[in-house]
Amino acid sequence: MALPLRHELKFYISWSQYEVLSRCLKGILHLDPNAVKNGGSYHIRSLYFDTIFDDALYDKISGVKDRDKYRMRIYNLSDKEVFMECKTKVGSMISKRSAKISRDLAEQLIACDPTGLENTKSGLLRDVYREMRTRLLHPVVIVDYEREAYLHPAEEVRITFDMKLRSGLFSTDLFNAQLPTVPVMDTEETLILEIKYNRFLPPYIAEMISFACPEAVQSAISKYTICRRYEGKE
Repeated sequence: MALPLRHELKFYISWSQYEVLSRCLKGILHLDPNAVKNGGSYHIRSLYFDTIFDDALYDKISGVKDRDKYRMRIYNLSDKEVFMECKTKVGSMISKRSAKISRDLAEQLIACDPTGLENTKSGLLRDVYREMRTRLLHPVVIVDYEREAYLHPAEEVRITFDMKLRSGLFSTDLFNAQLPTVPVMDTEETLILEIKYNRFLPPYIAEMISFACPEAVQSAISKYTICRRYEGKE
């Protein structure tokens, strides 16, 4: 079955640009329900996986057009919902597959043990099994940040502001709420704006973004790559 592909645009923006754009978005878009429950934003922690040769890292740095990136994700440092995900890049488009897993299975995969996944009904988890067995897929870095997200039903537009990007350095202790993390951006005044949509971005939303962030330049931003490079991985 073909993957549902979406557009994804990323920009570095300043705090002042964020303040203008977020005020504009609140008038026409809906705040993500997860953010509503948590006072306007929520915490994301991802544990990224890579192969023994760091293929995901070097494919991104080299600009390989078609690539996969595996991660495990939790929200607000809670283990009530744990997701195994694969983000796929196809040319300029992206797709994401996600499977909810138990904490026990999460701990098993963090320990690089995919036993039993060869028989699962989940295509994503079967892929994880294959990658662990054939390419030694394993956890490499924790990425933390706060997210404020807005949604619009037209073309399933999703606009997010990611801030306070931090790395768990060389730890893979996903469920440790006390895990020491370090900021990886030059300044916490810099945010990452991400815009996702299906076929086209509604013109009035595009105009609003251009008005609020006139000097923002689209960039090939990867929070995973930023955190790996901060750890000295090139």
